[in-house]
Formats: sequence, structure tokens, C-alpha cells
Amino acid sequence: MSASSSTPPPAQAENEALVPDTGLRPPGPTPSQSRFQVDLVAEAAGAASATDDKSPSSDASSTPLPSSDKATAAAGPAAGPDPGAGGEEAKGRFRVVNFADPSGADSGTPPEAATAEGLQNGDTVMSETSLHSSTGGQHHYHYDTHTNTYYLRTFGHNTIDAVPNIDFYRQTAAPLGEKLIRPTLSELHDELDKEPFEDGFANGDELTPAEEAAAKEAAESKGVVKFGWIKGVLVRCMLNIWGVMLFIRMSWIVGQAGIVLACVIILMATVVTTITGLSTSAIATNGFVRGGGAYYLISRSLGPEFGGSIGLIFAFANAVAVAMYVVGFAETVQQLLAGVDAVMTDEINDIRIIGTITVILLLGISVAGMEWEAKAQIFLLIVLITAIINYFIGSFIPIKSKEAYGFFQYDATILMENMGPDFRGETFFSVFAIFFPAATGILAGANISGDLADPQLAIPRGTLLAILITGIVYLGVAVSTGSCIVRDATGNINDTLSSQFMANCTDAACKFGYDFSSCRNGNTKCEYGLQQDFQIMSIVSGFSPIITAGIFSATLSSALASLVSAPKVFQALCKDNIYPGLGMFAKGYGKNNEPLRGYILTFCIALAFILIAELNVIAPIISNFFLASYALINFSVFHASLANSPGWRPSFKYYNMWVSLAGAVLCCVVMFVINWWAALFTNVIVMGLYIYVSYKKPDVNWGSSTQALTYHQALTHSLHLSGVEDHIKNFRPQCLVMTGYPNSRPALLNLVHAFTKNVGLMICGHVRTGSRRPNFKELATDQSRFQRWLLRNETKAFYTPVFAEDMRQGCQYLLQAAGLGRLRPNTLVLGFKNDWRDGDMMNVETYIHMIHDAFDFQYGAVVLRLKEGLDVSHIQGQDELLSSQEKSSGMKDVVVSIDMSKDSDGDSSKPSSKATSLQNSPAIQKDEDDDGKAPTQPLLKKDKKSPTIPLNVSDQRLLEASQQFQKKQGKGTVDVWWLFDDGGLTLLIPYLLTNKKRWKDCKIRVFIGGKINRIDHDRRAMATLLSKFRIDFSDITVLGDINTKPKKESTSAFEEMIEPYRLKEDDMEQEAAERLKNSEPWRITDNELELYRAKTNRQIRLNELLKEHSSTANLIVMSMPLARKGTVSSALYMAWLEVLSKDLPPILLVRGNHQSVLTFYS
Repeated sequence: MSASSSTPPPAQAENEALVPDTGLRPPGPTPSQSRFQVDLVAEAAGAASATDDKSPSSDASSTPLPSSDKATAAAGPAAGPDPGAGGEEAKGRFRVVNFADPSGADSGTPPEAATAEGLQNGDTVMSETSLHSSTGGQHHYHYDTHTNTYYLRTFGHNTIDAVPNIDFYRQTAAPLGEKLIRPTLSELHDELDKEPFEDGFANGDELTPAEEAAAKEAAESKGVVKFGWIKGVLVRCMLNIWGVMLFIRMSWIVGQAGIVLACVIILMATVVTTITGLSTSAIATNGFVRGGGAYYLISRSLGPEFGGSIGLIFAFANAVAVAMYVVGFAETVQQLLAGVDAVMTDEINDIRIIGTITVILLLGISVAGMEWEAKAQIFLLIVLITAIINYFIGSFIPIKSKEAYGFFQYDATILMENMGPDFRGETFFSVFAIFFPAATGILAGANISGDLADPQLAIPRGTLLAILITGIVYLGVAVSTGSCIVRDATGNINDTLSSQFMANCTDAACKFGYDFSSCRNGNTKCEYGLQQDFQIMSIVSGFSPIITAGIFSATLSSALASLVSAPKVFQALCKDNIYPGLGMFAKGYGKNNEPLRGYILTFCIALAFILIAELNVIAPIISNFFLASYALINFSVFHASLANSPGWRPSFKYYNMWVSLAGAVLCCVVMFVINWWAALFTNVIVMGLYIYVSYKKPDVNWGSSTQALTYHQALTHSLHLSGVEDHIKNFRPQCLVMTGYPNSRPALLNLVHAFTKNVGLMICGHVRTGSRRPNFKELATDQSRFQRWLLRNETKAFYTPVFAEDMRQGCQYLLQAAGLGRLRPNTLVLGFKNDWRDGDMMNVETYIHMIHDAFDFQYGAVVLRLKEGLDVSHIQGQDELLSSQEKSSGMKDVVVSIDMSKDSDGDSSKPSSKATSLQNSPAIQKDEDDDGKAPTQPLLKKDKKSPTIPLNVSDQRLLEASQQFQKKQGKGTVDVWWLFDDGGLTLLIPYLLTNKKRWKDCKIRVFIGGKINRIDHDRRAMATLLSKFRIDFSDITVLGDINTKPKKESTSAFEEMIEPYRLKEDDMEQEAAERLKNSEPWRITDNELELYRAKTNRQIRLNELLKEHSSTANLIVMSMPLARKGTVSSALYMAWLEVLSKDLPPILLVRGNHQSVLTFYS
């Protein structure tokens, strides 16, 4: 039923359930629609599972019936009982409404007519089912892809779980049948009251818009002409392979190379085409093949880069091949006209005129439709076969008048004389180059794959049989001509031998009384024989005009096949939208989706080359274009086999990956043998197009073997890497960055990416908490969405979200499980918690424990602080951007990396907390409009487009600060305060940073602690160490006054800051103090404060020194103070970090895991 239709009356409801919907349907279920509905009535006596009248098809939706109408529809007038009675009976149990097949196939069949075959095909039929309840059985009709009877008989109970069905695996509702969507795991597994998720493609076969359009056209078209393997493939391949070479060059090749080498040449060409035929068969039988022939096979196997480059040159080669064949035809006609003095102008213009008229007629046949073209091909094949038979018949009928032209009967003497080569101005390879184009044409059938009824069967059978038949005929003609025709003949019947010269004559012709020795001596210009006469087969044949007709047939059929192939391949290429600007040629017309615009383009290209009428230069390029296609088809099979993807399982088993590789190499060798400069030219074009497509990165995903091999190599190398112990020289910071949503903290993301890009691993960790019922499907969706966002913004990182009870637990999950083998993080990066004094102090406890956990897991720890803050997600305007998912699930999302001037993203316990939730995430909001395609700077752009939310001053500053690491850093400094030796991470990070393009103008300044009386000694020692580490620096400052007491006002400010967090146990009873400390473990005891007084003063003093020396630095990298776990309270440690880093330029607090990460050994 159409979603827009009103609720029908009972009888009509059932009838409509049976009739296929002809109206427009929405493309898929909306989030609020369920594909199955269960009506829970008061008495739950029935034990039946529930389904819905919503179709499993992604193209259909349903309008739920009111309860009474549903019952009526279920009982139905056709069921026999009164509808009202049926409605009464339906009460008191789960009411069942089953899936309806929207295709409506066999939907009108009554129950008794439902056959077993109908059930197996998954057609919708009515079935009579008894639902047993406490009140006895009641018969109902149901509509499902498989009937309830099927389920009851098979499983003993009714279920919405679907049995295997081909329609679940279809990509679209394209010509072969309706795409159905199986019940999702959520529908079968989740609680009944849980809202089912909106489902996408069941098997991830998401199509490009072009493929969807093609599928729609295919589904709408009626009466489409489809060919079988004989008409569609065998006939076309044979006609294309038997070119003019068969009649006007084969005899010459035998004359030059001899019978043996001629057979070797034929067999070499056949080996290349056979291997390519086997490879084509393997690819063609590895799944459903659409239109596009060689382009489709290569692009879906090797990806758009190779497919796009080959598709373009293959279509062009076919277009120029039309001109080649037509010119061959025109030359023959022109010679015939010249023979009867019927020259129109001159030789070259006659060829142009005849060629133009011919190509216009061929275009007319092609545009008339594939059926007409197929009929023309059948007629031409009959003519061609007749011509071949005519030649063989003629060769058995020796005629005295033909002997002067070099044709005698089959004779062993002639056979032996022609067995060896007699090259005259040619070499073996030059003769091979002339013959090889005759063996091409094996893809003629595959090129119209979209017009074949069953490409998987037709392409292997037709192509391989065509290669076999044509190869045998070529060999037969070679042996035949070499056995009955001599190499040279004068054509003069008076060149007979007198009896006195008979003894001196050694040629084979002497046996028959002819002396053609004058041809060898050069005394006479001979025009006949294998070496001299291209038309010798016409002389040999029984009736020479039939050979002329054969030549016409061979040229015209090849031209026609190429004229059809080129637009079909080009249309498929344009539909995939790999090259912008070619989309206009994708449009098809008529029931067969004919590419009329492509025909016109092909016609224009062919006409241009026909008018040149000199194809000796372009011919080898065409052969090379075809060979490049063959090489890539062979390589595709090798590549797919090498990748060992589970999706590579061709039903054609007679292929071998190494044979295919040999075929690819052979094709490349043959390219250079035929014409080395044309081969270079072809390779340059292919590589140029490949680089262009790689650079453009078309948004397609065809599951190519390139992807499979990349995965295979990544897996192999990861395993190999795990077997090797780490070495200091190969240490690289591999960072687990707690960013939350990757676009919510741009500064943190950009800075860490700056020193990990192309150096180390970067994982964007995100802990999501606060949900009573975690939505794991949404988590998976976000994972893929934000991974795409990272890739689009050219950030080399992985996004890894987890659900957890609180942030510390989630962080522990990530610290333990993130990464793979050696590709595991070794450094935890956090944003500083700017708002730690505003929210619940238990969040501070959690935050500090995350740092402790990092050290427990032997991680290094890095904390970034910007005085403006890090989190920009609240700026986007929550009111209008609250997503429907957030409203429906009530899930609150908390991001771990904590830094905001105002918003406390650490507070997951208070509902009033402005935790970074779904509505605050820019990427989530953008996704509703354009699938998360957030620009690199989404916030600035968004701000420009959205004047309704003016930014306040602090937000404006925050935005500017968040972008600062995206810009090139001018001449400035990176100040490294390397106060404590943590293994060298504090020094390694700034070194890696200043190696990058954006930071290369910044100089490293090193600050170290020392004694006043040893400042020079300490500076020299550090300079020596840095030079041994080969790290450039501009200055070393030794701070002798670190232990000087801080200013009084600084100390007072610190005391004032920690005052609210002190336990003050001296002012209360011991028991009360212990109780308070247990309930609020973050509180600072008086004893602890006194014990760490010196360390506290050091942090306050260091902040004063930082302001004095590094207030203008681009970045400060400083050793992070450590606090002993269980001894220093969270509030005191947080206060140390706060006082150390406040009111400064961007500062990185770094503490390695005290394992060496730098070495001066080679």
C-alpha cells in the first residue's frame, strides 16, 4: 500500500495487500516507521510472534491499520468466517500482520493454487494457518515472503526471522527482481518496546547515484532485447577476430614466415587471447555483470583508477577501429571500381567518400537498435563463413588456368618448400605485429555485457569457443595456402619449362612444368604467388566474388561491432561519473537504454579518422590500446587471487593466477614488439589518466581487489611487526588523544596531528557515558561517520568511541584495548580541565585518576592547555541543532578530553551540566544535511552562514585560538622546559614538531634547572647531549633560581584557590574527618599540604619564570610534575597543574614513561 493512501475498509484492505503498489514510494523507512508492529492486547494468551504489513522492500512503506481493521484484514472475507467474528477471535493475543511482497508476484493466487515451487521462489502467496490459543484454533490468512505454513512446517512455530532468499542480496530493485530487506538484528534481538533502527542496505551494497538511476531505468523498461551466448558473444567475437587479415594478409604471412613460423605466430597470438579469455571468464563469473564490458570488468576488479583510464582509451580505440575497418572496406571497393574504370575523383578522395557513406549506413543500423544490429551481424557471419568454405572448396579443385598464378593442387613438394621462412624486408616480429591485430576482438561479446541475458554463462562460453574456432580456421588457412600455392609466380601461362631445362630446375613449380626462377633472379617483376599477391585467396577460391563479399563482411562486421562497443563502454564510464563533464553521454534512450549521444560521438571520431584515410600511424596505437586492456584484465585476475579476498570466488574455475600474470606480461611484451613508441605512448596515457583519477578520488566503492590487497598487506605487515622487538631508534609517539568528537577540539587534534602525521599512530578516543541503555548501533554509525570526517580533513588518525559507566572506566578500556599489535598507543594526550573549579569535584578525581592510570599502564602523558579553552562544540547553537536521535534516546554523551572555559564536559552526574552531547557536536548536526561532510573549518563557515547566533567575545577568542595550529607558525620559538629526565619524550615532541612545514621557522630553546655556581658547566653538558642526539637548538638557558621562594602574592593566590578543597582535619574530630575524606577523597589534608609545601612553591615559582622567559613563545613544552598515587590528593595535584600553566601561551605538559626514546648510538 502506498504511504499516502488513506485507511481502506476491511475487504479493500485485504485486496490492496494483494495488489502490487503502482504508486510512487518513498526510498526507505523513516526513523519513526517500524517494518513490523506488534499489538499487545490485554489477554496475552496467544504465543504467536508478530510481524507487520510493512514490506521488507526498501522501496515500500505502509500505513498501519486501526486495530479493528487489522483484525479484519487478518481474518478477511476470503477466510470464510464472518469478518466481525474474525475480529473478535483476534482479540486476547498477539495479533499477527505479516510481510507483504510489494512486487505482488503471484499475489492473487488462492491458497489451494500455491505450489511448492511458489514457496521456494519466495513469492507472496496466501496460506491458511492455525494459531492455537486457549480458546481453540482460528484460521487466518497471512502474506509473507515465505508463508506461515512454511515456517510452521519447517521450524514448528511462526517467526519473523527470514529464511535465506536471493532478494536479500540484491543491490537494487533492478531488472532481475525486487530487493528485500531481511529483519534487522535489532528487530529480532531487542526488547519489543525498543524503537527499531532505520536500516540501510542489508549487505552494504550502497550504489552510486548513477547505478541507482541505471537500476531504475532497467526496472522500468519493458520488452528489453537480451541476447544469448551464441548471438550475443560467439557471433560477435568470431566476426571481430576474422578481420580482413584472413583474406588479404594470411597468405602473405605464410609466404614470409613459412608454414611453421606462421603457425607459431598464430599460436602465440592465440595464447595471449586465450589467457585473456580465461581471465575475462573468471572476472565475468565473479558476480553479476552490468553493461560496460572491459571497462566494467577492470574497474570493478582493480578500482576506478585503472578502470577509468582503460575505459577511456578502450572506448576511443573502438571508435578509431571503426575508421580502420571502414577504410579497409573502402579501399577494397575503390580497387574494384578502379578495375572497371569507375573512379569518381582520385584514389584518396574515393576512399573518403565511400568510407563516409559506409559509416553513415552503419550508424543507421546501430541506432535502429541492438536487435537490428544483431540481425546484420548474423547475415554478415553467414557471408563470411560462406567465403571461407568457398576458399577451401576452391583449393581442392586444381584448374590449369590458375597454375600460372602460382596455385597448384595440394602437393608435398610445395608443402616442404614453404615450410621454412623466406623473409624479404621483414622480420619474425614485424610479421607478428602485422598479424596480431587479427587476433584481437575477443572482448566484442563482453563489451555489450549489459545486453546479454546471462553474462556469466555467455561471456566464458562464447569468448573461448570463438577463440578456438577462429584459431583453428587461421591455422587451417595457413597450412592450406602453404601446401598448394608457391611463393612467386609470374601469371604468364607461357613460363613453362622445356625438356632440356627440366633437370636444372629445383623449385616446386618445376614439378608442374612451370619455371618462375626469373622472379628470384629479379629479372622479371612478379605480381602473383604467396609473397606478391594479397588477393591470391580470391584466385584459389571456387567463386572469387564470394571472397570479395567475405572481405566486405569481415570489415563491415568488425566496424559494426566496434561502433556498438565504443558507445556502450563510454556510457558505462560516464554513468560512474569518474571524469567530470562527461555526464551528458550517460543518458540512454528507448527500451534498451541506447547511448545515442555516444553513437554520435563515436561517429564523429570515426569520421575524422576516415577523412585522414592514412591509418598506418594510428593502427599500432589501437592495437596497443587493446593490448593494454588485455594486460589489465589478466592483471586483475592475478591481483584478485593474490589479495585472497573471500569475495573472489568465480564460478569459472579454469584459471590460474600465475598464468594470468604471465598473460599480462606477454601482453606488455607484445605491445613493445608491435611498436615500441606506440607502447610507450599508450603507457604514458594510461599512467596520466591513472594519476588524474587517483588525484580526484571519485566517491565510489566497488570492493576492488586493490582494497582487498591493501588489507592483506596491512594484516601481514602488522603481524610481521609484532614479531620484532621495539628499538629505541624506531620509537615514535603513538598517541591516544582524548578528543571526544574529533571536530569538537580542533586545537588538540591539529597540534597532535602535527607531530604524529606520517610519523606515528594517532587515535581519537571518545568515551560516551550517561546512557541507561547504550545505543551501540549509533556508536558504530558515528565511528564510520567521524572516520570519514577525519579522512576528508586529511587528518591521519583513527576515531575510536566506547561506551562506559564513567570517563575513567572508558579511558581504561581505551588504554588497554586501543590499537593492534605494535600499532598501539604509548602516550595519552588530554586537554586541560579549565573549568575544574566550577563543577563536581568528583570529576576532578576522575580526571586525575586517568593520568595515574596512564602511568600505571606504562604510558607517557601529555596535557595541552590553551588559556581560551579547547572545546568549541557549544558554539554551534544547541537550540536549533538538537537532533531527533538525542530527543528520542535521551542519551547524554560525555567527552573525555576536558577543556572548556564555561562548559563542564567532565560532569556526567548532574543533569544541569553542559556535557558535550549529541546536539553540541558540529559533525552530528552537519550530518543531517550532508552526511557529515563538515568542512575543514566548520565553525568559522557555520558562523558566517548563521547570523542568528551572534558570538560573544570569549567565544570569538576561543574560535580563533582553536584554529591557531592550522596556520603556518611564523618565526618564533618552541620553548622546551626539560626539568626532569623522562626518557626524552619532552624533547622528542618539539623536535618532531619543528620538522613539519608549519613549524619549520620556529627555533627550539631549551630551559633546564641548575645551580647558580655551575651554570656554564650545566649549559655545556646539555649542549653536548643535544648535539649527540643531533637535535638543533637556538639557545640553552640554565635556571639557577628555581628554588627561590615565589612572590608573596602568588603564594596567597594559591592558598586562596585551594581553600574550598581543604579537609581542615585539625578543626574537627578524627572520626568525622575520616568520614569526610572517604566520601570526598579529593580533599587536601593539612598534613599533605605541609609535606608538599616545597613542591607547591616550586610550581608557583616555575609559573613566574615561565611568564618571565616564555611569554612570547609559540608553544611551551614542559616537564609535567608527578604526584605520588594515593598520597597527593586530586585537588592538590590539579592545583599544581593549574598554577603551573595559567596565563601562558599554549603549553604542553609532558611526562614520558621513563623509558629512553632518544639514543645517540647508530
